Amino acid sequence: MDALSLIIGLLGGLVVGCGVGFIVRKAMAEKKIGSAEEQAKNILQDAIKNAETTKKEAIFAAKDEIFQMKKEADFDVKERRKEVSRLERRVAQKEETLDAKLEGIEKKEAALQEKRAELESLKEKTDATLQAQIVSLERIAGLTKEDAKAELVSRLDSEMQHETALKIAEYEEKFKEEADSKAKDILSLAIQRCAADHVSEIAISVVQIPGDEMKGRIIGREGRNIRTIENLTGVELIIDDTPDVITVSGFDPVRREIARIALEKLIADGRIHPARIEEMVEKARRDVDNAIKQAGERAVFETGVHGLHPEEIKLLGRMKYRTSYGQNALRHSIEVSMLAGVIADEMGVDVTMAKRAGLLHDIGKAVTAEAEGSHVQLGVDIAKKYRESKEIIHAIEAHHNDVESLTALDFIIQAADALSAARPGARREDVENYIKRLQKLEEVAGDFEGVDKTFAIQAGREVRIMVKPEVIDDDKMKLLARDIAKKIENELDYPGQIKVSVIRESRTVDYAK
Repeated sequence: MDALSLIIGLLGGLVVGCGVGFIVRKAMAEKKIGSAEEQAKNILQDAIKNAETTKKEAIFAAKDEIFQMKKEADFDVKERRKEVSRLERRVAQKEETLDAKLEGIEKKEAALQEKRAELESLKEKTDATLQAQIVSLERIAGLTKEDAKAELVSRLDSEMQHETALKIAEYEEKFKEEADSKAKDILSLAIQRCAADHVSEIAISVVQIPGDEMKGRIIGREGRNIRTIENLTGVELIIDDTPDVITVSGFDPVRREIARIALEKLIADGRIHPARIEEMVEKARRDVDNAIKQAGERAVFETGVHGLHPEEIKLLGRMKYRTSYGQNALRHSIEVSMLAGVIADEMGVDVTMAKRAGLLHDIGKAVTAEAEGSHVQLGVDIAKKYRESKEIIHAIEAHHNDVESLTALDFIIQAADALSAARPGARREDVENYIKRLQKLEEVAGDFEGVDKTFAIQAGREVRIMVKPEVIDDDKMKLLARDIAKKIENELDYPGQIKVSVIRESRTVDYAK
């Protein structure tokens, strides 16, 4: 019971304490709220006072700024008014000047009108006088104005033709003299430039030696060995500073070959003295004679040509040592014989005769180093000497157009000769001459009106011409190609034929921007 009372008492006290605490805290809270409201009112009043002060200051600043801007605007307006007034005065002055000028122009126009009227009147009087004079002249001369004009034109035309003919004759004579002089200069210059290379090509052979000490042995004591070789072979030995080489010089290819073989035999044998030199030269001569005979017999067998004189066979063999622009003369003759046989068979001409003429057409080249005259004339003499037929002789004589071609055989030999010489790689041509020939071909083709570009191609066997489409139409292309071909035929020397291709191309170009 006491414990229960104690608990109840404690609970009651607790309740009373909580109520008292609540009342006290409420009173304190109400006091704080009242103080906060008072502070808020004070703050609001201060803010209102500050806003009023700021507003008044802003209004005063804006009024001051507006006043300054108005002042500046008034100043600008005054300045602009001054400028306008100045411009108005200048315009007024210019108007006065223009009025004065217009007045002067009007006076000048009036004066010009008066002069024009005077000129018109004077022109009418002049025309009347001229007409009267023309009538008088027609009456005196008995010719009308048109007849007099025709007579005058006729006389002038006749005089001009006569003067033109005289001038043309004078220019032709002058150009002929200049052309002769120029041609001589060009020929002399060409001979000077190509002589060294050409002579070197056809007149020397080279012999390799094992060392330079061999040169002294070949020369011999006081030059007796080299003199013996030169006397026996008919050539000259050139022994200079060129290492390991002796040059054999001579225009006769057979003698040059004998000397070369003899030298090689002497160098291989090692015994070099006059007696041994005579022995080796004789052996070399026999070897060359055998080689010549075998080469001639091989050519006859290869072409199927029979019944030739033994001397003709030997002459054919000598052509083994003859070259023309790097092409072996014997191989060339064999090729011409073969080609002539094929062409003759297609044309229905005697094949045997064609082959024989083709094989013998250059036989004169075998003796050009020993006899005077062209190889054509020498070949004709050889053919006559060994009793060849008239057809064969004429074909040999006509194969370079020395005489007029008359028979089908003549034309066959000409064609076969050109085919063999024009075959790519058959003949050697130095680069400078090759380039000059191509340039000349392009220049000849480019001398025509309407030609834009020219290109020599296929080693000069074709020229392509680009023309201007606005100048050359499709019809003119055919005429242009023919004219260019004719000019090439007349002005250039070339083997075979040259193809002329004229190309016309139209292009339209625009740009997307």
